[in-house]
Amino acid sequence: MKPPPSGAEAFKYGPGPGTRDEVRGDLAERRIAAQRKELSKRSGKEWEPRSVLASGIMMFEIKKICCIGAGYVGGPTCSVIAQMCPEIRVTVVDVNESRINAWNSPMLPIYEPGLKEVVESCRGKNLFFSTNIDDAIKEADLVFISVNTPTKTYGMGKGRAADLKYIEACARRIVQNSHGYKIVTEKSTVPVRAAESIRQIFDANTKPNLNLQVLSNPEFLAEGTAIKDLKNPDRVLIGGDETPEGQIAVQALCAVYEHWVPKEKILTTNTWSSELSKLAANAFLAQRISSINSISALCEATGADVEEVATAIGMDQRIGNKFLKASVGFGGSCFQKDVLNLVYLCEALNLPEVAHYWQQVIDINDYQRRRFASRIIDSLFNTVTDKKIAILGFAFKKDTGDTRESSSIYISKYLMDEGAHLHIYDPKVPREQIVVDLSHPGVSEDDQVSRLVTISKDPYEACDGAHAVVICTEWDMFKELDYEHIHKKMLKPAFIFDGRRVLDGLHNELQTIGFQIETIGKKVSSKRIPYAPSSDIPKFSLQDPPNKKPKV
Repeated sequence: MKPPPSGAEAFKYGPGPGTRDEVRGDLAERRIAAQRKELSKRSGKEWEPRSVLASGIMMFEIKKICCIGAGYVGGPTCSVIAQMCPEIRVTVVDVNESRINAWNSPMLPIYEPGLKEVVESCRGKNLFFSTNIDDAIKEADLVFISVNTPTKTYGMGKGRAADLKYIEACARRIVQNSHGYKIVTEKSTVPVRAAESIRQIFDANTKPNLNLQVLSNPEFLAEGTAIKDLKNPDRVLIGGDETPEGQIAVQALCAVYEHWVPKEKILTTNTWSSELSKLAANAFLAQRISSINSISALCEATGADVEEVATAIGMDQRIGNKFLKASVGFGGSCFQKDVLNLVYLCEALNLPEVAHYWQQVIDINDYQRRRFASRIIDSLFNTVTDKKIAILGFAFKKDTGDTRESSSIYISKYLMDEGAHLHIYDPKVPREQIVVDLSHPGVSEDDQVSRLVTISKDPYEACDGAHAVVICTEWDMFKELDYEHIHKKMLKPAFIFDGRRVLDGLHNELQTIGFQIETIGKKVSSKRIPYAPSSDIPKFSLQDPPNKKPKV
């Protein structure tokens, strides 16, 4: 006869259907005892669960959350959690005092549709923003790590590998200020096995009565629709250790999301699968954009329209119509950084063919930007020196004020290198941010920005007296402008370069007014005299190390 299960085995296997009540209760007791014994052994003290399910699985109830990092991920994510879980106290902390002050003011530090209403509904009740990082960590049951993981600009892996110095700093601060049982969760996009690095720091600095569990819970929100994505996600992904302790932590975080997310949309995996899934998701999205952008170049050479091609292939259910919008190129904090991280990971694992495949996604994006800038110069009779050019839009996409890796920065750099005078307007990006981005050591020379760049207060001021209008961000307001008035104020011939195809429905009207139209993936102007640029625009990346030191 098979012997009865041990305590550990009783933990692994729950009672099956039809099991008698007394046997069910016995197994539940064994399950609890096995878990308590294991957790007490690891933590160095008698461990008591916050609650116990009827099946005998111990549950750790999260009552206080701390999020380190008050940026585009941490702020919106924790604001939604606070709104959806009013019984949980959520504290968002950051070393940047001015940013925290902005979160506590009517003028939030980031623009996101619907965010202000969410923050105001729970700020001061169960949502708090603070610079007191240590106390927030000490009091928290769950700590989110939501700090920046930029691409390295120095040392091994520069230009591709993720710089984890902020992640490491968070891990050291967490272990220094923690006691008892605590769940630490990666929110930042990190390379595969970053959780192992965090765990090594915890293990090397362990102390009595300390039990830190590491989870991966990557965000999949898109800027501009972040609140909608957080409240109605396609999925929530949680990765953890396949141990009793790890699974208790996973279930505790699941319980938070189950306040508003259906259980079938909450996926649990091991930690490594969760970390890689985030990188792979961003790589696939970036790949689709580069794929349609490569077709846009072919369309311009043949007379096809990339929008018609995208519609035709997008109706195939195997392909779908998402992320098939040709443009001047993708930007934002994630796509380029994560694809480069994936390339570096493949090279480090001796997978050169895979690395080369994903590198092409970045190369096509770079090619699209240089091709668009070259087309502007070509159309303006092969020179833009001392010509006024209006740049409409500086954010990397509409409905956000984020400029990280924005194509506008690249287009502005290429045109400044040719001596163009740029008049820039964006409805949500402050003047200071535009100046900082264009003053990056790799973008401009010492006095280029002060000589060549003017920040305009409205689009009409930017276009007044311009040779050309360049649309770099798909803000809806650009469809509603009085282009007849703009044309009267511009030098003739007047050009519009639509890098986002926001004016597709207005091409005939604009040509009637007198504009010469150049757009992505379609031939519009028939009057243009083609000029061949004397040389290709050189490659450039914000990820490259600067050739001079920035001014402080």
